[in-house]
Amino acid sequence: MSQPARAAPLGATRNHYVGRGKLSTAMAKMTKKQTLEWLRNLSGELSTTTLATLEEKLPWYREMPPSRRSAVGMVAQAGITSFIRWYDDPESSPWIASDVFGAAPRELLRSVSLQETLQLIKVTVEVVEEHLRDGSAELHDAVLLYSREIAFAAADVYARAAEARGLWDQRLEALVVDSILAGEYDGEMPSRIAALGWGGNGNVAVMVGTTPRSVDVDQIRRQARQLRTDVLIGVQGSRLVVVAGHHVPDEADPANPPIPFTEIARELNESFGPGPLVLGPTVASVLDAATSARAALSGFSVAKALRKPPRPLLADDALPERALAGDPLARGRLVAQIYEPLRDHQLDLLQTVWTYFETGHSLEATAKELFVHPNTVRYRLKKIADELDWDPAEPRDALIIHLAIVIGHIAERPQLASTKASRP
Repeated sequence: MSQPARAAPLGATRNHYVGRGKLSTAMAKMTKKQTLEWLRNLSGELSTTTLATLEEKLPWYREMPPSRRSAVGMVAQAGITSFIRWYDDPESSPWIASDVFGAAPRELLRSVSLQETLQLIKVTVEVVEEHLRDGSAELHDAVLLYSREIAFAAADVYARAAEARGLWDQRLEALVVDSILAGEYDGEMPSRIAALGWGGNGNVAVMVGTTPRSVDVDQIRRQARQLRTDVLIGVQGSRLVVVAGHHVPDEADPANPPIPFTEIARELNESFGPGPLVLGPTVASVLDAATSARAALSGFSVAKALRKPPRPLLADDALPERALAGDPLARGRLVAQIYEPLRDHQLDLLQTVWTYFETGHSLEATAKELFVHPNTVRYRLKKIADELDWDPAEPRDALIIHLAIVIGHIAERPQLASTKASRP
């Protein structure tokens, strides 16, 4: 593209210089006052040429909507005007950022990256240098110094914006994690989670542990990315909460399935402080994470009741302790997963195992009370172990089954009483 004719310096106009050597000599002899006047007269031409050059050299500028392209042009024009003001008073450099970038609307920072801003500065400086190439060495040095100041000012603007965005993201993430822990769901939750960059579209589980002396949130996020997992992190005093979600591709890859949450918890183990680390049950999506969070919190509160809790401890492995502590979710799971299958089974498994517990785990005493053969009792107990994945012969499993039977009977008592009261 051909360059527009440059305005002749004032001194050269008065003396009718025609050769480039004579023009350069005239500009070199101009006083600072004359140079400033010449720059002010030239500013309009510089702005016009700059906008045309941006259109030619920067594809992202051409593709912008007219309103934002106009805003970018305002920044370029403000830079030229601010240079003239700064050349008049170099002590005004601290105000460069407000002079130049104050002309841009706030949303421009979201649509123009720092790299694009530096390209904008580079093109503008090139245009100015081309027009001032016949100027004095002092003027050239001023352009170089000012372009450096502009570049640092741009970096400062974007750094402040990134810092503000980071603080906002931290507050938003804390709000989302608090809402999950409290079980408070509203219509804005999906948009808040999406604003944090959550890309998980698969199962979710919540981890609760102690806060280490120095929390390295970035390290947790790096490990999570390596495990193909999205995380939301909340630091609540002495408690560290991590909501982990699988990122499942549109087309499932059998050779590369999602990593189990138990393995993810083991990988993140060192990011938590000493003490219990509890993993809640797996739920279908992040919008159901409150269920996993309640179980994890309940397990975390009763983990000290286990003599040697594993790390991580599955919340469902502490069902009896959670139920004794008054957790309605744990009681409901014990009733649904143990009591009701035993009660509804055709082999009368409920009475068999209940009697087995109350006779001191004696096959003969159980058989005698139920009027069956000991082998029948043995067969039924094996059937229970196969059906429930809890073995009545194992001490820990026996505690869980026995407690489920007690809770199940307590839960049914009011129903039986109300049924009898309703009869005529």
